[in-house]
Amino acid sequence: MLAVDPYAADWLDLVFRWFHVTAAIVWIGTSFYFVALDNHLTEPRDGRDRERGVGGETWEIHGGGFYRVEKYRVAPPRLPTPLHWFKWEAYWTWISGFVLFVVLYYLQPHTYLLDPTVSSLSTWEAITISIGGLALGWIVYDVLCRVVRNEAVLALLVLGGVTATAYGASHLFAPRAAYLQVGAMLGTIMVANVFFVIIPAHRELISAKEEGREPDPAANARGKRRSVHNNYLTLPVLFAMLADHFPFTYGHAHAWLILVCLMVIGAWIRVYFNNRHAGRTLWWIPLTAAAAVAGLAVWLRPPSPPAASAAAAVPFSQVFAIVQERCAYCHSLHPRSSQFTTAPMGILFDTTQQIASQAQLIKTVAVDSTLMPFGNVTHMTPAERRLLGDWIAAGAKTG
Repeated sequence: MLAVDPYAADWLDLVFRWFHVTAAIVWIGTSFYFVALDNHLTEPRDGRDRERGVGGETWEIHGGGFYRVEKYRVAPPRLPTPLHWFKWEAYWTWISGFVLFVVLYYLQPHTYLLDPTVSSLSTWEAITISIGGLALGWIVYDVLCRVVRNEAVLALLVLGGVTATAYGASHLFAPRAAYLQVGAMLGTIMVANVFFVIIPAHRELISAKEEGREPDPAANARGKRRSVHNNYLTLPVLFAMLADHFPFTYGHAHAWLILVCLMVIGAWIRVYFNNRHAGRTLWWIPLTAAAAVAGLAVWLRPPSPPAASAAAAVPFSQVFAIVQERCAYCHSLHPRSSQFTTAPMGILFDTTQQIASQAQLIKTVAVDSTLMPFGNVTHMTPAERRLLGDWIAAGAKTG
């Protein structure tokens, strides 16, 4: 496996993560805008506009000016120049995200992609399954779109596929990588919709006009359908992108089910906003979404710690020794791990104060779960995890 210099990896992470997030903001913004724009359109008031093929219009105000937007039922009588396309924001989001996935997960598999407590996959087996899963997800989804015309049935089938993928990924990859794998699969479906369906449909419309043929309205319908699908997938994918900040989700014993639930909630919220933009305010949707989030919060709440009497005997010297041996290997001002030049997430465990201030985080990632150390590279034992838990339950005292 090609080794990557930790300092170079840090810079690649910075550059491509910045690039990826910026491109994603642009892509998601255009998706939200155009679906909202379609829902804002009304019948043209002027009969002359209807005669020249205008199917809807709307007025908008932004940035100190008024805008009048028209949408043709199929295409205008003459092709306008210049004609602005919306595609590169999608392509660059996927390209930068895949490069980031390669740099962090494929080139550092034993740090981020693999967890020996989850599966015994080799590096190349894991990478092959990961890349194959991205392609397979698109193929299955595309076939379903071509065969299933009922959108409700299609949504249920896609949900079943996402659920199966989340469950399978949780038994193959490290917890964080499993979440990213599902998000990357959905992101690949979205960009493939743009590349293989939406943009070709646009090219067909343009070719028809250039050749003097009547454009096929079915091309518009195909592109519009996939564009709406992408709109509903944006918030689920966005959560997967951000999930590594929330170890209490991917570190849970049923992390795959939590991921599916949160993705469903995200898509459900898009249902509300798309209806809202069309003039239908369905307040029961955000209320049920909020209730679902509250239900998840109750379910994920860690159990109450045991009585502190037994934990009170744990001296901090033992805790300090464990943290220095098992955690400060990476989380130090001068990491001993060859994978890092600086402490991950800026979290340090060099001093008593630093350890005590992160007691709850230690509980989340090393006591309530086995997320840390990554792949248990420092071989933290169950007994050491219990000792840390007893110390925290007793109040994380250092004296």
